[in-house]
Amino acid sequence: MHLHDAVGLNVCVSCLSMVSHRKGVSFSVEFIIYFLSCPFLKIKYPSNLASTARSIRPQVVTTFELPGCHDMWTVISSEEKPEQGESESPEQEKQEPPVEDEKNKHGFLILSREDSTMVLQTGQEIMELDTSGFATQGPTVFAGNIGDNKYIIQVSPMGLRLLEGVTQLHFIPVDLGSPIVQCSVADPYVVVMTAEGVVTMFVLKSDVYMGKTHRLALQKPQLHTQSRVITLCTYRDVSGMFTTENKVNFPAKEQKICGPSGHTTVDDEEEMLYGESSPLTSPSKEETSRGCPAGVAPTQGERRGKQEPTHWCLVVRENGVMEIYQLPDWRLVFLVKNFPVGQRVLVDSSAGQSATQGEMKKEEVTRQGEIPLVKEVVLVSLGYNHSRPYLLAHVDQELLIYEAFPYDQQQAQSNLKVRFKKMPHNINFREKKSKLKKDKKPEGSVEEPVGVRGRVARFRYFEDISGYSGVFICGPSPHWMFVTSRGAMRLHPMTIDGPIESFSPFHNINCPKGFLYFNKQGELRISVLPTYLSYDAPWPVRKIPLRCTVHYVTYHVESKVYAVCSSIKEPCTRIPRMTGEEKEYEVIERDERYINPQQEKFSIQLISPVSWEAIPNTRIDLEEWEHVTCMKTVALKSQETVSGLKGYVAVGTCLMQGEEVTCRGRILILDVIEVVPEPGQPLTKNKFKVLYEKEQKGPVTALCHCNGYLVSAIGQKIFLWSLKDNDLTGMAFIDTQLYIHQMYSIKNFILAADVMKSISLLRYQEESKTLSLVSRDAKPLEVYSIEFMVDNGQLGFLVSDRDKNLLVYMYLPEAKESFGGMRLLRRADFNVGAHVNTFWRMPCRGVLDPASKKALTWDNKHITWFATLDGGVGLLLPMPEKTYRRLLMLQNALTTMLPHHAGLNPKAFRMLHTDRRTLQNAVRNILDGELLNKYLYLSTMERSELAKKIGTTSDIVSPVCPRSTKRSWSTPL
Repeated sequence: MHLHDAVGLNVCVSCLSMVSHRKGVSFSVEFIIYFLSCPFLKIKYPSNLASTARSIRPQVVTTFELPGCHDMWTVISSEEKPEQGESESPEQEKQEPPVEDEKNKHGFLILSREDSTMVLQTGQEIMELDTSGFATQGPTVFAGNIGDNKYIIQVSPMGLRLLEGVTQLHFIPVDLGSPIVQCSVADPYVVVMTAEGVVTMFVLKSDVYMGKTHRLALQKPQLHTQSRVITLCTYRDVSGMFTTENKVNFPAKEQKICGPSGHTTVDDEEEMLYGESSPLTSPSKEETSRGCPAGVAPTQGERRGKQEPTHWCLVVRENGVMEIYQLPDWRLVFLVKNFPVGQRVLVDSSAGQSATQGEMKKEEVTRQGEIPLVKEVVLVSLGYNHSRPYLLAHVDQELLIYEAFPYDQQQAQSNLKVRFKKMPHNINFREKKSKLKKDKKPEGSVEEPVGVRGRVARFRYFEDISGYSGVFICGPSPHWMFVTSRGAMRLHPMTIDGPIESFSPFHNINCPKGFLYFNKQGELRISVLPTYLSYDAPWPVRKIPLRCTVHYVTYHVESKVYAVCSSIKEPCTRIPRMTGEEKEYEVIERDERYINPQQEKFSIQLISPVSWEAIPNTRIDLEEWEHVTCMKTVALKSQETVSGLKGYVAVGTCLMQGEEVTCRGRILILDVIEVVPEPGQPLTKNKFKVLYEKEQKGPVTALCHCNGYLVSAIGQKIFLWSLKDNDLTGMAFIDTQLYIHQMYSIKNFILAADVMKSISLLRYQEESKTLSLVSRDAKPLEVYSIEFMVDNGQLGFLVSDRDKNLLVYMYLPEAKESFGGMRLLRRADFNVGAHVNTFWRMPCRGVLDPASKKALTWDNKHITWFATLDGGVGLLLPMPEKTYRRLLMLQNALTTMLPHHAGLNPKAFRMLHTDRRTLQNAVRNILDGELLNKYLYLSTMERSELAKKIGTTSDIVSPVCPRSTKRSWSTPL
């Protein structure tokens, strides 16, 4: 999440407090709520309330239980059936604009089972077809549309069928020595592959043959069989990037579209740094369009729009060679050796390949056992006008994502003028170890189930699902991959329903622009994407504009509503004056042209998360000059609930009326009650009830709850209150340092943060009703925010300071340096590089079986999230000492192996940074997850070499390496 115009960011889990007055976040069960404002801009109402979800939660329309289905497809069925192809054009031109959406509706749903196929007709109702031209006596390998969605093709293990609606037009039995296990379609080409790796292509023909107007013509490609083909995919390119022509072959008039070419010499330094020449030097069609000024962009776009689509076939062999052929003549134009290794850039090495194929076979067969097998590969065009080709590959237990980019240096005339760059991601394809052991079979029986039921594709391309196009990635960690018109690749998980076996887009009158998927329980869910969220962001987000500046937001669990503290600017027309002991207000009388100063008018209101609207008649306006300094949801003792605790909204204020008037404050205890809603206004069922509001002797700067009591920081003192009969009764108090601005509690322990004097740990004793100091940090520290770190039975205290550091303290009374527990000891430190002003905790969710012994490791651990003032989000995770030592060695090896961006050393940057001199060295003990994540970005050979340097293997390091594109750090406690 990046909030570039952020000034402050506050987070709470149900009821965490906030420090900054400018922006906040509240975390509920499924969403993160944050508000964003920029008070330095001269805008009267600058705030937005936003709801951010970590994963996608689809809206399920209906669910069917269909056990036994392992794959499915939806196909478009054309209702109109003109007799001749020539008579189709006039009618289609007249009817195409009004029925464009109707023509893209899916007419059939094809479900494949182990020994049969079920065909369902989708309309107003979903019903099974008894008689049709589809093959239903065996499983289906593939089903899709061809011929501009006019025809349907169904591929079975032993044949192909071409249909128009339910009418079969052509059937081709296929006997290639083994059943068909994979099929890929790029209109009008159909490429099939058998279990033994035999590749065959069929072409849709519209000429008259045997009395039929349309048929599939067989065309056998001449591919060498020295290494077996294990997977393939076809690709229809409309971007113009895939071309075999050199730039010098383009006409000169195309080069002059963007104006004069200017100096044509190539800068040697730019060529060395960027790998390609300047776009002004004989640009190709793709590069010219990127370099054109705005005035001539439409002309270039029109020229590219008229370009004919090209067809290609990508083939991966058992020896690890990836080849791209140009269709329909099957000419080799691109070749990559050791493709499953996961190189950072895929470079063409097909020059002179035909002459050395015999020698290549001997070399690659010897390396066959070292290279992992590619299970699936797909090449798709995403983004604006399908101009961004992406290559996805499922290799062993890994996912590789590559993006193609034009490259035309030192390439032969007949070679493909592109290269592929590896894209980082955080998708985990590794399955549980227990499942891998259960599914492990002898080598001779690996291919048996594949020949019977075919291969279930994990990569499912879709178009126009709620206006988005991309690829859905099935498997144990299902993800959506979007590439919108902005050009950024977005990966969003959808783990709400567990592993997803199969997926297909579904556009129907009852489910417009939706999708279908099978979960692990064999349930078919018809769903749609929530349209109120924007998915063109690192996390799905929904923004709600507000006509005010938001300062705090907190979540009330019992009523499931949000309490929002906001303010608006009002002109100040009077000034308070002290006359003796009384306070008077002097009205300012100025000229009409005089600009009055602005002051903030605070108010508190309830907002419903159902419609994200303010609940009517719940607004509480505060007094003039009164500012809200803290607001939290606190659990106080109450006889109204079974647990003995009830949630209230506690507000602390400060009355600032200038330097001549003594600063005072108030404590407000608000209860959210449920009443009879007004007619036609269902949101009015919740209202505020003010239980307590009294003036205190000083400004109320921090609030929290402890054992059912309210804890408040007023001036230099911390008071503990008991709420009884709508009144606060003092139970205990303690003097502190200078200015307490944050407090958090666990059980009877209270962690307090001073603005200049670091942190203090307090304890409340119920028996003696005393509030005492347990320990504190003796060294000065300007604290921004604090939070607890929970690691099973150990408790740490996390602190962020003015120097952009994260510090972890612990209470260790047995250590000599703690002077018998009087001082907190620093156990870890780390430089984030940004100001952290809020934390929130979440319990760890184990990825293993709950019955497993390893799952107990994560039972009582908490992840501590933090948010920074520059709009970043990160987390800290406690880990065992053994894992920490292993990853520390890996981090040190990565520091020396990886090239440093701009020459900046990652180890030196993460060291503790302080402006003042201290008598304590940096402790470190925190790993940089952002650096460790780059280990997964390396190729297989580089990972093996790096793991060997630290005395382990890649299979041991990869599962424990943090898999996140966000900031993440780990520390042992």
